[in-house]
Amino acid sequence: MKLVYFARVREAMGSDGEEMEFPASVLTVGDAIDWLAAQSPRHAEAFADRSKLRFALDQRMVKFDAPVTGATEFAIFPPVTGG
Repeated sequence: MKLVYFARVREAMGSDGEEMEFPASVLTVGDAIDWLAAQSPRHAEAFADRSKLRFALDQRMVKFDAPVTGATEFAIFPPVTGG
């Protein structure tokens, strides 16, 4: 799956994205974040405060319990405010 990082997440990761294959046990966005956070100290830092993260699968906003099965792109970013 293509992972895309924005803003603070991109800065913490030092990259705007990466390709990852999730194990079969990763079924939801929450599972994916938990699994990603365990991959390295950099991942753990980027995903430490899950309350400050938002998600999109294939460019559609989703919640923590959304299934990731079948998605090709997973975007992770902090909340955005308008102005």
